[in-house]
Formats: sequence, C-alpha cells, structure tokens
Amino acid sequence: MRVVLQKVSHAQVSIAGEVVGKIGKGYMLLVGFAPNDGDAELDYLVHKIVNLRVFEDENGKMNRGLKDVDGEILSVSQFTLYADTRHGNRPGFTDAAKPEIAAPLYDRFNAKLAATGVHVETGHFGADMQVDLENDGPVTIIYEK
Repeated sequence: MRVVLQKVSHAQVSIAGEVVGKIGKGYMLLVGFAPNDGDAELDYLVHKIVNLRVFEDENGKMNRGLKDVDGEILSVSQFTLYADTRHGNRPGFTDAAKPEIAAPLYDRFNAKLAATGVHVETGHFGADMQVDLENDGPVTIIYEK
C-alpha cells in the first residue's frame, strides 16, 4: 500500500466538472494498493496518518495532529502510485492491485479513517478525476507498507 499525503489549506476532487469531495484544512491523500494488501496495511497506515503531527503549535513547531486542528481528509484512489518505469517510457502497472481487489480496500481504508472521528471525503474509485489543492507548507509525506 502506498499513500502520498499532502498537508493542505483546502482541497477538492471533481468529476466531469462536478465537485464530489471537498475539504478545508487537513490532508489530501493519494492512495494505491498492491495485490497482497489487507487489514494489517490499512490499520498501520490509518494509525500513522491520523496521528501524524505536522501542524504548527503556538511556537511554530510541527507538533499538532489532524484532530488537534479539526482537520479533514480528502482520499483519492490512484493506482498509478505503482507505476513501473524501469523499462521503456510507458509505465507498467502490474504491481498495482486489480480493481476488484483495490476498490474494497479503498472503501475499507476510508471507513477506518472515518471511524477515528476524522471527517473523510473521497473521490470515486476508477473515475477520471481532477484534483485541486493548496499545499500548506509545503508538507508532503510518502508512506509505504
């Protein structure tokens, strides 16, 4: 499982010009799955993401977490995180989970995030989406489990 996390001032995802997910301050997540991912990977990354402390405290130090600042999450599925570009110029995606495996994992991942009490918005799995965000910091973290 791979997640690219960006701390944002705001973010939204649209499909065919219609906004389907929108947040204020929080994390914009790009999420990809491998064929053997399961609950162990989901639980690990949910814990890491929800408890990450990258929001500034009163001293300007990255010491506050998502819940401390009433932050939100926008989660967008992105199988291209598993692109293999070692051979040629056209990426291969054989390391990415097939949609019938990845879609339920994506749904469970978002449900587990929401179960922590954080407000979660999403895109639509497999859709052609446009993502608009304002990276805050900028802070970008890559997780892999």
